[in-house]
Parts: sequence; C-alpha cells; structure tokens
Amino acid sequence: MHRILSNQLPQHVGETVTVAGWVHRRRVLANVTFVILRDRGGLLQIVTRHDETQEEQVVEVTGKVVANSVAPGGVELVEPVFTVLGPAEPPPVELFRPELKASLPVLLDHAAVALRHPARRKVFAASAAVVGAFRAALDEQGFTEVFTPKIVGSATESGANVFQLDYFQQKAYLAQSPQFYKQTMVGVFERVYEVGPVFRAEPHDTSRHLATYTSLDAELGFIESHRDVMAVLTEVIRAMVGAVNNHGYDVSMPVDVPTLHFAEALKIAGAPEDEPDLAPEHERALGEWALAEHGSDFVFVEGYPMRKRPFYTHPQPGEPRWSNSFDLLFRGLELVTGGQRLHRHADYLAALAREGQDPAPLRTYLEAFQHGMPPHGGFAIGLERFMARVTGAANVRETTLFPRDLHRVAP
Repeated sequence: MHRILSNQLPQHVGETVTVAGWVHRRRVLANVTFVILRDRGGLLQIVTRHDETQEEQVVEVTGKVVANSVAPGGVELVEPVFTVLGPAEPPPVELFRPELKASLPVLLDHAAVALRHPARRKVFAASAAVVGAFRAALDEQGFTEVFTPKIVGSATESGANVFQLDYFQQKAYLAQSPQFYKQTMVGVFERVYEVGPVFRAEPHDTSRHLATYTSLDAELGFIESHRDVMAVLTEVIRAMVGAVNNHGYDVSMPVDVPTLHFAEALKIAGAPEDEPDLAPEHERALGEWALAEHGSDFVFVEGYPMRKRPFYTHPQPGEPRWSNSFDLLFRGLELVTGGQRLHRHADYLAALAREGQDPAPLRTYLEAFQHGMPPHGGFAIGLERFMARVTGAANVRETTLFPRDLHRVAP
C-alpha cells in the first residue's frame, strides 16, 4: 500500500493519493457528507456524496488533495473512492468527541477501543517519549542498559508484599524491583539502568497505587554521596520534562531544584518533629512551598530517618540516625526514591543482623560485596505516576495502558 499519512497531505495538494485509517466521525448534511479519518498522523477530512461508512471502520481511500483552510491541516480529500479493509460495530464510547465522557471504569473495561481517542493516545505517546528521554540522558552519561529477571528467589528486597509463584515446585516471587541486580551490575559496568515492570502485592485501593507499574531504574558507582545520585537524576528528569513539554504539557523545572533536609521539611509542612516519614498532606504542603518560593514543580527531600529506609541504605556520616537517601517530590507527590547504598560486605552483615534477617537467602546478592564494590547509589522513577502528575490525572490508572490493581486483571 503506497499510503500517505494525514499530516503529509499538505505536501501533495493537487495530487491523487491513497490514505488509510479509521472512520473517526461522519457529518451528514443534505447534499454532502464529511468523513473524518484518523491515522497515526492525526485527522483528515474527506468530502463525499456517496457515504456508506461507519465509525471505526478501517478504510482505504483514494482521492484528490485540495486546499481548504477550515479543514484539519488546511487540506481535504475530494472525489474519494472508499475500500473497507476492516468492518466495525458501533464503538462502546464516543471517540469523535473532544473529551471522553465515560467514567474511568468504563474506559478501562473497554480500553482496546477507548485508547484510540486522540486525548488518550497523546498521554501514551508522551509516555513513550519520556522513556526515550530517560534512556538518551543516561546513555549520554555512560550508562549501560540491562535487563534483569522478574522471577526471583528472595522476597526480602523491601517491605512491600510480594506475589508468590510456583516455580517448578519451588517457591519464587515476582520481583518488587531490580534493586539487587542493578547493584550487582555496578560491579560489571559501573553505571547501569533498566526500564521494566515491577510487582507490588500491596493491598492498597487508592488513586496512586498499582499492583504492577513501569519502573525507570538507574545505579552508578564511584560516588562520594547521595548528592552525586541527585545530580544525575536532575539531568534525567530535565530531559523527561523536555519530552513532555514538547508534547504540549507545561512542567516547571528551575536550573537548581530546591533541596530540604528531612527535619527542615517537617517544619515547613507543619509536621511533628518526631514524624518518621512524610504523609501525603506533608508532601502536598512541600509541593506548594516549592512552587511559591522557587517556581518549581519539584523539590528534593534528603536525609530520611534510617529506620524508614531499606537495610542497604548508607547512613549519614557522623549522624547515623539520618540516611544518605532522598525523595524527589513532583507537584506534591513522591515521584522518586533514591540514595547511597552500603558497599562493604561487613556492613551488610551488620545491617542484616540489626534487622534480625538471616543473610542466607541473600547469599548470591551479598557475594558481589565480598569481591570489591565501589561506593554507589541509585534511584527509581515510577513512569505512570510521573505521567499522572504531568497530565493532572486524578488517578494513576488514567496513565496506565492496562492497569492491574486489587480488582482488575483484565483486559
């Protein structure tokens, strides 16, 4: 099929061309019908007197391109000849409307069709650009992409509940993160990243939690502290912000992202000084402060209490109750967690002993630290949560292609 896309038509005025796509909308008047065709390039208008199409049919159309300033793209197709490539029943949602009026459950139940809507497509086109920007930013800084297992033998990576599997009559789990593997790979490549799914069997039924989401992970060696990790993350986020802004969104990120110590953040948020973590209302308050004081949609909070961080987190030198870790808040919501890790084998054994954990299940992970590992750290970004903040979506399921939660395993 020698096919021209809708956004290429202005280059072919006066020519006879072939286009193909979905019938997006039909406007039937007394003597003429305007058929709006949708393809990956956008929308185009076709003028016909003999229309027998139906919405969402897949059609091939041959016609003449003429200029029309009020048509999409400034051109339209006339004298068309239609060929139906794929018949269609009436769609369960009205895709021709500028906004989808159906409820979120309806949109998710009929995702195969609802995702065709231009507004929904825009979200996931931007999401793809974000991943491309993430990869490009890290490639430029000498990182190597890795691909780690999603079936693991240990369930002790974090405090989140895990999905257990019957793995050839052995107990196994879906990976909660690539944390152990990406640390191990620092001993191979020094700087690594991964884009992949993670699985959390947490019994949360909220607008910000999913049972599986896409995690953008990075880990780098030969650092002095978590501040080196924050510097890399800042450039990565800047690239991701550029990608979404190029897709028509508006995210503000200053040259210098404001940074608060956890103790200072509690004061600004009006939280008790003995609070071990930031509650959602504290994160919202800090987001408002960052925007009002610094014109930033982002704010770093560093130095979280060690008791709220995983066992592999490096304590702050001279102040062991605080950690060399951080969160990056985006528009009042935690987006990124990261920090410096322990890198000496003896420190791991001591940390596990304090936690009352048996090191035996982590034997293969700990082996890397027995044979020399540099000071290192890393971070993880939730892609769907990032896009939810970018788009202003009230629910992270709106920025997830096929979300999985407590109640949904289809489509």
